[in-house]
Amino acid sequence: MKIIAISDTHLHGTSIPHNIIDVIEDCDIIVHAGDFTSVECYKVFASTRKLKAVCGNSDDAKLKKLLPERVKFEVEGVKIGVVHEAGLSITNTTAMRYLALEMEVDILIFGHIHRPLIEKSDVMLVCPGSPTSPRMADPTVVELIIKNGVISARIIEIEGKCCDYVAFSRNLEKSLK
Repeated sequence: MKIIAISDTHLHGTSIPHNIIDVIEDCDIIVHAGDFTSVECYKVFASTRKLKAVCGNSDDAKLKKLLPERVKFEVEGVKIGVVHEAGLSITNTTAMRYLALEMEVDILIFGHIHRPLIEKSDVMLVCPGSPTSPRMADPTVVELIIKNGVISARIIEIEGKCCDYVAFSRNLEKSLK
């Protein structure tokens, strides 16, 4: 089972950019951890009939009424939880781990921080970053493969604009060479 985790798309239109379509077209499930921003964007993702999603803090009021704050589902015996805000720090994931334990899930997928993370301890924490407005990162999604209850996860960098800080750092590094 191939799952693409995505978050913080912040799109307003009725189409999904090609860089995102390329990675979601051959997956079995799309997990969106909130901040579609508009109902129109949500409907485009929902039309794939592969979507599991939660609302985010930037989603409009209609979307917040339509989507739950938490989702929990199971794939091949692996329990997966989805929230938007699991914690505000990418360096201290203790609150995220406790939320995963509270939700009784093996994997917690979350968004909000716009920066990718995969951390494995007694639970797996997954933040796909953002494919459209990353922070301190390139545009990313996360691919999860679950086969016979075994989980593998990887961050996938996709085409798109990196955050201004990363672009500045790269340009500075080039100028110093």
